[in-house]
Amino acid sequence: MADRIKISAEARDDFGKGYARRLRKAGKIPAVIYGHGAEPVHIALPGHETMLAARNPNAVLSVDVDGTNHLTLIKDVQRHAIRPEIYHVDLLTVRRGERVEVEVPVVVEGEVAPGNISTQSESVLLLDVDALDVPEELLVDVTDRQDGEHVTAADVLLPEDVTLVSDPELIVVNVSAEVEQDLGEEPETEEEGEESEDSEASEGSEEE
Repeated sequence: MADRIKISAEARDDFGKGYARRLRKAGKIPAVIYGHGAEPVHIALPGHETMLAARNPNAVLSVDVDGTNHLTLIKDVQRHAIRPEIYHVDLLTVRRGERVEVEVPVVVEGEVAPGNISTQSESVLLLDVDALDVPEELLVDVTDRQDGEHVTAADVLLPEDVTLVSDPELIVVNVSAEVEQDLGEEPETEEEGEESEDSEASEGSEEE
């Protein structure tokens, strides 16, 4: 289930790309807390702690902003396309006992039967869960599965009190036989052709 991480943040009232760049240069990450009809709270999170927390896409953060605690769920993380850098974090306010819909990663484990391969078609499934008990991942075991077998969303084992929202017939993993490619005979290279011609010329001179 999702970690509950305590983290301190600073309220901010400055905006814009320039201000955001200065924040990140100072080792902080701009973020916003929203939800339940309340006014959004714009904050600056500590960079290192936030990077660690964001490893779990559905982590629960207990954010202290100037003495006021906000219980939140990481809803969206904007990252740099190449560098391991976070641009912005959206935090959704949650309450104990509240249910939310979140996407949870699917992890495939095990080895299919020899001569077969598995193809993962879906990397996440949408679930209805307790906001404070979000699974970190869903495991799908494909051990010894044969050609033609598949795993649908309905086949994925869910934790207690978790409901599937995604289409139950959605194919998550498909198993098929390996296809051997007939590459044919390797074409004769230019060097091999030259060597063959040189050899024939040499034999001809010896016969003379």
